[in-house]
Amino acid sequence: MNRTTLLLPLIITALTTLFTMPVLAETMLSPSYQIQFGNFNVTSGEKSSTSYKLTDTVGQIAPGAYDGTGYIVKSGFQYIYPFQTLSLKISKLTIDLGELTPRQFSSNNHTLTVDTNGAGGYSVQAAESHPLRLQSGITIIPDTTCDSGTCSESTASTWTTATNYGFGFNVSGNDVAADFSSANHYRQFANLAGAETFKTIMSGSGVSVNRVSTVTYKVAVSGSQNAGLYETLVIYNLIPTY
Repeated sequence: MNRTTLLLPLIITALTTLFTMPVLAETMLSPSYQIQFGNFNVTSGEKSSTSYKLTDTVGQIAPGAYDGTGYIVKSGFQYIYPFQTLSLKISKLTIDLGELTPRQFSSNNHTLTVDTNGAGGYSVQAAESHPLRLQSGITIIPDTTCDSGTCSESTASTWTTATNYGFGFNVSGNDVAADFSSANHYRQFANLAGAETFKTIMSGSGVSVNRVSTVTYKVAVSGSQNAGLYETLVIYNLIPTY
C-alpha cells in the first residue's frame, strides 16, 4: 500500500518598502544625554473610558495619509494602531492521506484563518517543497493536471476522474482566488524544487477579521505506483499589503 503524509510548516513573512525622504526632527543633548524625536506634540496616543476609545495626534507636523505612484505614507501616531493584528492560524499541521487505493481518490483537509486590522489588506501564498516523494528514494507522485490536462500552479480546473492521476488541492471559503470556482476545481502546488514561485490562494482588502478558508488535499495513483511512504512540505506565506 502507498501512504502519504504532508508536513505543513507555517512561515509568515512581512514585506515592507523603505522610502527616503526629508524628515523634520529635534535633537536635545548635553554632556550626559542625547534625546532625538520627530516632533513636538500637544498630545498623542490612546485614550479610553467606559464609554469610548480614542486615538489621536494633536500638534504633530503634517499628520495624515499621503500617497503617490508606488508609495503610501501614513503620518501620525494613530497610524501605529491599525497594524497591531496580523495572524494566520492553521487548524492542523499534519495531513495524512492514508493508504492509497489505485484509481480512487484519497483526500484530507484543514482550515486557514486570517485576522488583520491593517487598512491595506493581506494575501496568503502557498507552495510545496517538491512533489509527493518517497522517503527512501526519488520516486514521486506527480502534481495533478486535472481532467483536462490544463490545471497548473496558478490556474484551477475540474478534477473528478480518479484515473487522471496526481496530487492537487482546492480552496473554498472566504477571500479565495477566483479560479477555485467550485469544490471540484483543483490546482497543483507551485513546486519550489522546480524553480516555480509562490502563488496566491487567498487575499482581502481593508480590515479582515476571522476570514476562514478550507484547503482540501487530494491524490490519486495508478496500480503501478511504487509502494512506500510519500511526503512533501507545504509552505504558507501571510503577507500584509499597504
